[in-house]
Amino acid sequence: MSAASRLLGSAAAVVGSLGVAGLAWGLTEAHLFTLREVTCPVLPAGREPLRVLHISDLHLLPRQRDKVAFVRELAELEPDLVINTGDNMASQAGMGTALEALDPLLDIPGAFVWGSNDYKAPQFKNPFMYLLNGRSHRSGRQTDDLPWQELGAALRERGWVDLTHQRHRLVVRGITIDLRGTDDGHLDRDDYPQVAGPVATDADLTLAVTHAPYLRLLDAMTADGVDVIFAGHTHGGQVCLPTGALITNCDLDTDRVKGLSTHIAGGHTSWLHVSAGLGTSPFAPYRVFCRPEATLVTLTPRAG
Repeated sequence: MSAASRLLGSAAAVVGSLGVAGLAWGLTEAHLFTLREVTCPVLPAGREPLRVLHISDLHLLPRQRDKVAFVRELAELEPDLVINTGDNMASQAGMGTALEALDPLLDIPGAFVWGSNDYKAPQFKNPFMYLLNGRSHRSGRQTDDLPWQELGAALRERGWVDLTHQRHRLVVRGITIDLRGTDDGHLDRDDYPQVAGPVATDADLTLAVTHAPYLRLLDAMTADGVDVIFAGHTHGGQVCLPTGALITNCDLDTDRVKGLSTHIAGGHTSWLHVSAGLGTSPFAPYRVFCRPEATLVTLTPRAG
C-alpha cells in the first residue's frame, strides 16, 4: 500500500470516528431537557409580571419516560398561563403519553393549537433534503392518522382553550388577555382571516398562537398589532453548528429560529417567541448544539 493510500485510509478512519462520536452526542443531547427563561416587556405600566410557560413539539412516544417526567415537573414552576404550540405525539399510542405528561399542567389556564404531527404520524425523510430545501415537504391533502380530535377533547375538558382559528378572552391574575390562533401553516391548514382584525382596545394584552412561524402569518398578526406571537415547529434547527442553525423548516430566517426576537410588519412591531421544542421525529432522534427546551416567558410592564 502506498503512502498516499495509507494517508487516505487514516483520514477516512478519522472522519468515520468523528461521525460516530457526533451521532452519539446528538442522541445524548436530545435527552438533555432544558428550561429557558426570558423576559418580554409588553404589559401596561403598573401590572404585576405574568409568567407564561411555552411548550412545543413534544413528539411523544410511550417509551420516552424521561421526557414525560420533565414535562410533568414543569408544573412546579407554577406558571400563570401555559401556551402549547403543537406536535404533541409521534404515534397513536403517544396520545395517552401526551396526556400523562401534560396532566399537572392542565390544572393551570392554558391554550393550544395543532401542529403537523398532531394530524399525521412522522415518516422517514432524507435528512439531506432538509439541508438542500431548508424545509420538509408539506401538503394538506394527506389523510389524518393521529387521534388529534380525542386529544383536543381531553384538553378542552380540563379547561384548556383550543385556538384553532378561534379568538378567546382570558383574565389571568387581573390581566385581560385576548388570544387568537390558527391551524398549522406547514400543512397549509392556516386561515388567519378567520381571526384577523385590529387588537381590542379594552384588553391589556393580545397574544397570537400558531405552530409554524411562516412569514405570511407573522406579517398578518404583527400588522394587526398583536403584542406577542408564540410558535414552535423549527426544533431550533435541531442539528446546528456552534455558530447557529442551518435551517428553520419554514421561511423564517435562521437568526430567529428559536428564542425571543421581534417582527415588524404594517407599521407595527410584535415580539416573537419560537420554541426549539422538546422532541424530535423518531426517525431523526438527535440534536446537535440545540438542546430540547421549554421556556418560561415572563411578561413585564413596558419601559416608561
